[in-house]
Amino acid sequence: MIALLTGATAFTEHRPPPRPRPPDGPLGWAGYDAARRRAAARTGEEESVVYGTGSVGGRACVLLSFEFGFLGGSLGGPTGDRLTAAYELALTRRLPLLALVATGGSRMQEGMVALTQLQRVAAASVRLRAAGIPQIAVVRDPTTGGGWATVGAGADVVLALPGAQIGFAGSRVRPPDADPYAYSAEGQFAAGQVDAVVPPGELPTAVAHWLHALGPHEALPPAPVPRALPSAGEPSRTEAADAGTVEAAVTEPAYAGTEGTADAEPAHAGTEGAADAEPAHAGTEGAVGAGSTPRLPATGREAVARARDPRRPRAEAYLADCFPVRLPLHGDRSGGTDPGLLTGFGLRADGRPVAYVAQRGTPTRPAGYRAAARTIRLADRLGVPVLTLVDTPGAANDAEAERAGAGAAIADAFAAIAAARVPVTTLVIGEGGSGGALALASPDNTHVTADSYFSVIAPELAAAILKRAPSETGATADQLRLRPQDLVELGIARSIVT
Repeated sequence: MIALLTGATAFTEHRPPPRPRPPDGPLGWAGYDAARRRAAARTGEEESVVYGTGSVGGRACVLLSFEFGFLGGSLGGPTGDRLTAAYELALTRRLPLLALVATGGSRMQEGMVALTQLQRVAAASVRLRAAGIPQIAVVRDPTTGGGWATVGAGADVVLALPGAQIGFAGSRVRPPDADPYAYSAEGQFAAGQVDAVVPPGELPTAVAHWLHALGPHEALPPAPVPRALPSAGEPSRTEAADAGTVEAAVTEPAYAGTEGTADAEPAHAGTEGAADAEPAHAGTEGAVGAGSTPRLPATGREAVARARDPRRPRAEAYLADCFPVRLPLHGDRSGGTDPGLLTGFGLRADGRPVAYVAQRGTPTRPAGYRAAARTIRLADRLGVPVLTLVDTPGAANDAEAERAGAGAAIADAFAAIAAARVPVTTLVIGEGGSGGALALASPDNTHVTADSYFSVIAPELAAAILKRAPSETGATADQLRLRPQDLVELGIARSIVT
């Protein structure tokens, strides 16, 4: 596996200082030394982990690789020495850590001494995290037990090989009626525990992109404000009247973003994005009046209708325009995913990385907010600027969302934005529905498109609360001052991008 990633580039193996070991290990387990000798003869390795320095795609890193053929890739005292030495090497040289994991867990022949190696690994990982050094794990078949719960699942980015068995419980200790899909790479991806399932042939490119994106980096500039993309068409008052009245365009329940759920980011490679995508055109943003001026909505009801128009550009189009390469982060690491939210890192045309969080026009679910907070905190720790694209009618408010902790998840997203030391740039590209949208908006660097609105509450709900007739919804939208130009005048937005 090391050779697959490093290619012709040299890999330099390191070894920790040797330590004396009692015969048959700390427990005196009969036959343990003989088993180790047989494993060494079979694999050519002295222990279940090899580590050292190398290069993937021209990016230097510290690599550690498990040898499953050596006692099932199990973790014992000597393994812990090598793992912690690998983390320390990455810390000393300020190089990203790339772990190639295949393990059955802790080594029974060393008992609790083996199990406590997990604490050593966790502490080493925390030190690396505190220093702003990224950790990437490639989990292979099988990855189970404590190795998955530390080196694997504890990494910043988790890539998995197709069909790999992955889970805390190994095949011999899980319930006999357990669904095997839950313990597969694909099942873990579906549960938001793996960021991408990557075929071996695509792994070198995917890992190289991730190493480039995560750094470490010197100081990076803020993410440029994306340029406004042209709409396929704007709803006119005549078109709105086709639905009945102008107010009908405001009260229409379709949020014109649900089509995105069927084409959620693919599991493979994690490097989707057209190679011929246009660059982000940094500097093309500007307030209305600079360059080509978009037609602004004359009324609040028109602003809402335009934001809900299915023909306007969505998050996918903006991300493709900004980033020739996109590297998705998938899931909230708590068993949830939200197809209505895209998160990850993008590489701009100039090679600079930006972390992105993009709503797709649907009500954002608790897992989406948790995934957003995870992405923002990772970017902040690594010194990578953040771009958020706001487009939601609001946070999901069904009973399932409440049971999943909607309030706490939204609070976590607010806190992640508020605590971020890296610059956060926000563009509202469609609906800005109340706190569910504000939770992902920069407090001091938010911009809007001409096809957007931002409101304390949806006009329909405001009219209902005020006990107004449905025919007054449009007038209520006007009173809320939610148009792009209103947002600039109120100081909520810095500009209307062109």
